[in-house]
Amino acid sequence: MKPTSLVLALAGLSFMMTVIWGGPLLRILRHFKVGKLIRIEEPARHFTKMGTPTMGGIMVILPVAMLTILLNAVSLFGLNIFGQSLLVPLFAMVAFGLLGGVDDWLGLFGKIKGEGMRARTKFLFQILLSVGLAVVIKYGLDAPDVFIPGIPVEIKLGIWYVPVAAIIIAGMSNAVNFTDGLDGLAGLISATAYAAYGGLALMQGQIFLARFCFIMVGALFGFLWFNVHPAELIMGDTGSLSLGATLAVIALMTGQWIILVLIAIIPVSELISVIIQVLYFKATKGRRFFKMAPIHLHFELLGWSETQIVQRFWLISLLGAMLGIGLALV
Repeated sequence: MKPTSLVLALAGLSFMMTVIWGGPLLRILRHFKVGKLIRIEEPARHFTKMGTPTMGGIMVILPVAMLTILLNAVSLFGLNIFGQSLLVPLFAMVAFGLLGGVDDWLGLFGKIKGEGMRARTKFLFQILLSVGLAVVIKYGLDAPDVFIPGIPVEIKLGIWYVPVAAIIIAGMSNAVNFTDGLDGLAGLISATAYAAYGGLALMQGQIFLARFCFIMVGALFGFLWFNVHPAELIMGDTGSLSLGATLAVIALMTGQWIILVLIAIIPVSELISVIIQVLYFKATKGRRFFKMAPIHLHFELLGWSETQIVQRFWLISLLGAMLGIGLALV
């Protein structure tokens, strides 16, 4: 089977697996009353989401992990479908998923409901995981340091690679986390970004990595089956932290992480909006730069409907992904 045909077949298989087990997962989450809590300062229309099952990232993580492990196992029978290098993004997905899962669980059932894990504690774990992953990518996988559009050779970063890569992983993890707030938004944006990097991996000859990317795309489409407006299921930190970190790891493995700011233009914008809001709030002693951050909440308070924001942000994401791929081919 041709590489392109196989990656599309794997995406379809991943989609079907996710949709099939999505119903039972919803019943389990409802049974244990794993429902979203809404912050008081959020727009009033968000209160209709109160109680919607959360921790939906499990719906993506489980089928992707299962398919990746099973298809690695068939190598014992002489079929070379996946490579061991995919254990790195797989580990990133599961590890950050567990971290997000703990945060979601504490937010629902901890001593102070809605608080979750302390921000400093969560960030510390993100940094530790990110540094470990950066070291493995650099010295275990021997991935290219960075490709810059217009320059036909790899640029070496030397000792700076590990801290830069760790910042990218932790930053993208938080960026997708900030993006998750409207029905379908984080899922659509993430699926687009994974498809873009899957295409780049195919063009680089990293067939195994491309297959993993499109399995993620299929699983995300399966998740969106339940997450489009009005959502039956919410991703939660279980999914958003995991998706962001894994996307960053894949970008680093291709060496094309410079264009991540375009391919993931919406999550990057969401992260920057939060940084601007916090810095401006402190500098002006209480004034706000945006009506609310992350920036999708700003547009919601301007009067845009949830569907308008999701569709417009997704269009921007598609344009950013196409521009990023175009620059990668320069």
